[in-house]
Amino acid sequence: MTTAPQHPGAHRYFGSDNYAGVHPEVLAALAAANVGHQVSYGADTWTARLTEVLGGQLGRPVEVFPVFTGTGANVVALQAMLPRWGAVICTETAHINTDENAAPERVGALKLLTVPTPDGRLTPDGIRGRLGGRDDEHRAQPGVVSITQTTELGTCYNPDQVAALCELAHAEGLTVHMDGARLANAAATLGVPLRAFTADVGVDVISLGGTKNGAMGAEAVVVLNPDAVHGVKYLRKIDMQLASKMRFLSAQLLALFEGDLWVRSASHANAMAARLASAIADVPGVRISLPVEANAVFAVLPPGVADRIREEYHFYDWDGHPGLVRLMCSFDTTPEDVDDLVAAVRREAAR
Repeated sequence: MTTAPQHPGAHRYFGSDNYAGVHPEVLAALAAANVGHQVSYGADTWTARLTEVLGGQLGRPVEVFPVFTGTGANVVALQAMLPRWGAVICTETAHINTDENAAPERVGALKLLTVPTPDGRLTPDGIRGRLGGRDDEHRAQPGVVSITQTTELGTCYNPDQVAALCELAHAEGLTVHMDGARLANAAATLGVPLRAFTADVGVDVISLGGTKNGAMGAEAVVVLNPDAVHGVKYLRKIDMQLASKMRFLSAQLLALFEGDLWVRSASHANAMAARLASAIADVPGVRISLPVEANAVFAVLPPGVADRIREEYHFYDWDGHPGLVRLMCSFDTTPEDVDDLVAAVRREAAR
């Protein structure tokens, strides 16, 4: 007789918001969608409703293309926004440049023009610095500006900052893509609707995140400006991101965005990060190295502390920065989880 696998317990880790499970309300929505037959490949009632709901959240009619992964969303979106000779301007720390294993380059056949930044945020001057070589047949041609909200360094663009980037990009004939894997965390930080830093300020296409905010594995390419893309539905299939039983992707995103679950969950994760940063900053030898503007805390720990507690709490060093670690909170992080981690850091720092 086989036995069920043993769960490791209720302990929460701080390595990634991807470590968290599925939000109970999302699981309930999946169960509710698991009734009867629906037409496949997106011609179902859940996907139609999702398009209406996101149009309401973003303040205009939109086209919505659910996909399985954030990398898939980014690759499909950027391919659809560029000609074969086009290039993407992004920061050096952008997820499309650091943690997608060259998928934009190898699958999407895209050229990335990266810009170094101290806090993960692209600036108008950063864009200007990558506009050289236009109309030169020896150079890839800048066609898209891609920004990450929130950034890989845990910082957040406010609406004015996004508006300035969009204004410059459009004036230069470029379109704007937003990698919104943690879009909900940004909205919770800013205290504004999704539309305020996307549709209202000129973003053309969004990679809309769900997985990091309580979904099982559901993201979407959301087209705000149809003139900015070409062939999304064909590229989604080519890139192996077209779900046959798409209602189960759409049902998850509906569970998040039809009500307030998306911002409720993100607000909680952000609050836990703020609690963690405030408490851990009081530990002798600990330094918070970047602004805590969402659900990520970047901290320098005293020598040896990270190694002594890493297995129990599971977090990552930040590559290229000795002593710097990233601590992520999620929708199910509790105050007790935070306090336990802080106590462990305090204990080991005193050794």
